[in-house]
Amino acid sequence: MKHLKMNLAKWEFRSYGDEEWLPATVPGTVHTDLLKNGKIEDPFYGTNEHNLQWIDKKDWEYQTTLQLGEEWLELTCTELIFEGLDTYADVYVNNVHVLAADNMFLAWRVDVKDQLKIGENHILVRFRSVVKEDLPKLERLGYALPAPNDQSELGGLEEQRISVFARKAPYHYGWDWGPRFLTSGIWRKAALKGRDSVQIIDLYIRQNVITKEEAQLTAIIEVDAPAAWQGMLRMSADGLESMQAVSLKSGKQQIEMDIVVDQPQLWWCRGLGEPHLYTFQADLVKGKEVEVSKSVRTGLRSIQLIREHDAKGASFSFVLNGVSVFAKGANHIPNDSFITEVTEERYRHEIATAAESNMNMLRVWGGGFYEEEIFYKLCDEYGLLVWQDFMFACSMYPGDEAFLANVKKEAEYNVKRLRNHPCIALWCGNNEIDSAWSQFEENMGWGWKEKLSAEQRATMWADYEEIFHRILPEAVAAFHPGVDYWPSSPMRNLTGDMNQHATRIVGDGDVHYWGVWHGIEPFENYNTKVGRFMSEYGFQSFPELKTVMSYAEEQDLELTSEVMLAHQKNGRGNLLIKEYMDMYLPQPKDFKAFLYMSQILQAEAIRIAIESHRRNKPYCMGTLYWQMNDCWPVASWAGMDYNGRWKALQYTVRSSFQDVLLSIDGTDRERIDVHVVSDLRTAVTADLGLKLYQFNGSVLREWTHPVELGADSAAIVFSSPVTELLEGHGSNDVLLEISLQANGEMIDRKVHYFIPEKEIRLQRSVINIMETPDSGGLSFTVTSDVLARGVYLTSEDEGIFSDNYFDLLPGQPKTITFSERGNDGRDWIPGAPKGLKVQSMVDFVSEDLL
Repeated sequence: MKHLKMNLAKWEFRSYGDEEWLPATVPGTVHTDLLKNGKIEDPFYGTNEHNLQWIDKKDWEYQTTLQLGEEWLELTCTELIFEGLDTYADVYVNNVHVLAADNMFLAWRVDVKDQLKIGENHILVRFRSVVKEDLPKLERLGYALPAPNDQSELGGLEEQRISVFARKAPYHYGWDWGPRFLTSGIWRKAALKGRDSVQIIDLYIRQNVITKEEAQLTAIIEVDAPAAWQGMLRMSADGLESMQAVSLKSGKQQIEMDIVVDQPQLWWCRGLGEPHLYTFQADLVKGKEVEVSKSVRTGLRSIQLIREHDAKGASFSFVLNGVSVFAKGANHIPNDSFITEVTEERYRHEIATAAESNMNMLRVWGGGFYEEEIFYKLCDEYGLLVWQDFMFACSMYPGDEAFLANVKKEAEYNVKRLRNHPCIALWCGNNEIDSAWSQFEENMGWGWKEKLSAEQRATMWADYEEIFHRILPEAVAAFHPGVDYWPSSPMRNLTGDMNQHATRIVGDGDVHYWGVWHGIEPFENYNTKVGRFMSEYGFQSFPELKTVMSYAEEQDLELTSEVMLAHQKNGRGNLLIKEYMDMYLPQPKDFKAFLYMSQILQAEAIRIAIESHRRNKPYCMGTLYWQMNDCWPVASWAGMDYNGRWKALQYTVRSSFQDVLLSIDGTDRERIDVHVVSDLRTAVTADLGLKLYQFNGSVLREWTHPVELGADSAAIVFSSPVTELLEGHGSNDVLLEISLQANGEMIDRKVHYFIPEKEIRLQRSVINIMETPDSGGLSFTVTSDVLARGVYLTSEDEGIFSDNYFDLLPGQPKTITFSERGNDGRDWIPGAPKGLKVQSMVDFVSEDLL
């Protein structure tokens, strides 16, 4: 019995036809290999993106050699395995063609025993240009398939949008937050594996019935036997063990074993309990010898998407282990334009940030790729549910036999690859295609149908239904029973344009509301445009100056400079930020100040949205803002920039997503309503404190109300006309502080101004920072002599503060701690920040406003 494995990591690459071979990194991409060899400049710097579009017009080759001894040729089966090839690739072993790959999202295995020899063996992978491969497909089709985010013109292809033909990450072709870099390369691990005995190919723990009393499971083991085999199958998990006799035939087959776990420890998402994980191991045993083993780690849980009709439409909510979950989170995009540059530490930083921000769900958006194993592993461990899109976004796709067969293989492979992860809460067919197509009837849609003939429309929609209403749901039903499928996000079920610039949002399905931003609607519309599940909405900002200076020079620091426009992919996005800033905030004094003010603006927009969505529980049962992260340094909707630095938005999200939330609705300037939202499973008795302050810190009046917070509730706990609150005091220099305390601990605190933020008079402040005695530099106190708005702390170290971008009243010191960005599996490390600096909004506004 032998099992041999050789990881293939030492490669060279070249442009096809060149003589010189250069060192390559595998896993990797052509772009990153060219950069490491000094052949191109930093793709993210300045306008370099524009100068690198030649790369995807060439074919590229990778080669390696390996030495094999006689023991390899004695094996029954020897497979060459590529976990990911990007995208059209031909593989040769000792000059013999053994594999043709055509899907970035698949793993590829081929038996190469007959091509190998003792001694030196040569492996060559030739990547064909996706541009040259797919342009003829467009020509043969005879008309364009809609793909508005495809930035083919940047690559010199004008209107020849070809992204729909390749099963390749759509965002590689550009998006309204990302650059166009059509990568090629061996982007996941490569290995040579050999054996002369039975192999376990896959182990799936199917969860049939899960209750707190009992978990009824079925272990499904896929095996490949080179010859008939008899022995025992042993399944074990955390002290449990079961055995059964097995008789295998030659070839691939499936074994099943039922397992019952009494009093299981269930897997819960963040906020509801511990995300307990079990390790299940399958052993094939002959006599006393274990011939082969395979283990998987999973959590025991039931998850459902509940769609029940009610008086207001139909619900859209997740139920985990019988408990209703209000989903709090964000949309995740790939962490880099070059996927192989994302380290485990970068993944951990993102997931730790989500958990620290009180999230319980991330949506893996359909324009990226099916994420790396570490992403889902971390979501399992941190208790984050995952809404998983299939990789189709904002486009119509071909329906020829070869394409559909490719999609079917892709769906089967990726559903099977990810199905043991308890974090997977939903499989979704695509991003925004249903709504983009359907909205045509109201003349408010994307304009896809206007240039098409009736025959073309019929063909496109038939192809759409084949993929999203047959192939994908059938794959989920067959390979991941117990997890629901949703055809498209958002899904349009009732009449009315519910997702873009609607006068109302219908009570059905999930909603992408972009009236604020794309529709230039006021922030206040977030309070009324609320659907059953808000799966996309967002507002842009710039990253901080340190990040901007990683791609720009001083002379580029202007809103419409060539570099700033190159790092703004959303058309007139920079000017749109300014347009909203003119509506809501004081005028920044220069471009560097504009960066800071843009973050304050973004945070306020999303705060209003999140709090409105949560106040409307249980009508609304989820809020996932756009977007969690960036794939390069850019002005975008992200709350955490490409370098992992928290924007003002991320601090605001952490506060707005906490389990118990105070929310003040002052949309109506004549009155205020104070809401408390609780996601706790138990009732809480608390005290609501109200203080009316002048900006100089003097207290005009204060009072307290006892409140009873129901379990999993949302309610108004205080309401008053503004005139009664002010009792004759002017509104221009007065604010209301509202706090919620229970058992002597502060649960939440909010400040409300009675005039628009733009009208608040700023005063020059003296802000002091004092180290807290006996803290070892790990804690410090911040004070101000006048009202300081948007207090902004920075450090030379990478990390996060316990709070940032906050308002500070005179006489109200605030204690702050700093945590360095973790490593070696740690999230955050308490630290004493070097070069600590503090500023506030007054430091960023025009002098004539003071």
